[in-house]
Amino acid sequence: MLGGQKILAMVLAGGKGKRLHPLTAHRAKPAVPFGSIYRLIDFVLSNLVNSGIHQIYILTQYKSHSLLRHLQQGWVGTHPLNGFFIMPVPAEMRTGETWYLGTADAVFQNAYLIRRLKPDLVLIFGADHVYLMDVRQMIEYHLEKGAEVTIATIPMPLSQCHQFGITVVDKEWRVRRFEEKVSSPTPIPHRPDQALVSMGNYIFDTAVLLEELTQDAEDGKSSHDFGRDILPRICEKRKVYAYDFRTNLIPGDERSSGYWRDVGTIESYYRTNMDLKDPLPQLNLYNNHWPVKSAKYHDPPAKVVVDNWGKMGYVENSLLGGGSIVSGGYVRDSIIGRNVFVSSGAWVEESILLGNVVVEEGARIYRTIIDHGNTIGRGEKIGYDRERDASRYHVDDSGVVVIPRDPFY
Repeated sequence: MLGGQKILAMVLAGGKGKRLHPLTAHRAKPAVPFGSIYRLIDFVLSNLVNSGIHQIYILTQYKSHSLLRHLQQGWVGTHPLNGFFIMPVPAEMRTGETWYLGTADAVFQNAYLIRRLKPDLVLIFGADHVYLMDVRQMIEYHLEKGAEVTIATIPMPLSQCHQFGITVVDKEWRVRRFEEKVSSPTPIPHRPDQALVSMGNYIFDTAVLLEELTQDAEDGKSSHDFGRDILPRICEKRKVYAYDFRTNLIPGDERSSGYWRDVGTIESYYRTNMDLKDPLPQLNLYNNHWPVKSAKYHDPPAKVVVDNWGKMGYVENSLLGGGSIVSGGYVRDSIIGRNVFVSSGAWVEESILLGNVVVEEGARIYRTIIDHGNTIGRGEKIGYDRERDASRYHVDDSGVVVIPRDPFY
């Protein structure tokens, strides 16, 4: 209960993440590793739990094994005495012979869970964004406004807004129109270079949600998506408000960073990881009052040591996951996951090694993402010759090389 309200959260975690291929070739997008020791889904779950929300369903679908394994190791649990639970819900075809057709259909097919629990408010949150948020403040805003629906929003440059849903608001921040991924989004009044982007996080009064989901399910022309169908349709008849994420303050951090990233492409995923190596990154992972939780492993400490010939390992502006060893190698401006070994004379620069990777002697890695289970051979060079890299690996339009996961890992 928050503010006298019974609250249920439903986390949408079934996305394919096509634009993140090949990182999503063997896993759902929310299960993609991030920041050395996390998965993308850890951010939304940490925000909810830190906010005192403990009744959470996670709706899964696409290639969910990796995600389910991570949830089982770090998140899933039930506490019958106080009614707390964090529980994955697979697609079950409960309303017909189809899997989830869209985000709204995913919730509609599990509406029986909402009716069974009888919450006052239902939170519909995405599972693949990187940000810190005290959700209690958004709930308070929803109640103060007397809203039926509240959409979390953040201003962004107009040039980037075509790939997001846009809320058009009046001076009271009531949403008058919702535009889903349009080529010419409506700018914020008096700020012609910015528009108000939907973060994909919504609060619904329960009765309103169930009524709108039913109406959407009966519409044969609908794509059954919150952004494409439900939100644009209800703005005129429902009290829909936009919540300004920039006003959100995290306990233990006096500044409002307004940091939110949609890591939907290889380029944005790479850049968001690289943000973490800054001495004082906008995303504060070291705030004990708002920890980002994840699965815990019994890894030994990371270490940087001399090699067999006495050459010292060196690490600069980088993150190192547990069990990783830099033995006579050089690592700069990189994100190193769990159980990575960087051998003597090897160089790793501006790269992301997701975990369980070996970089053998003399190898050189530059602006490359290496997925689990790979060994980079002695003297190999990756990231220096685009044509050669493209003949062997995936090279993104941004120039970042991606080496897919070993399928037998």
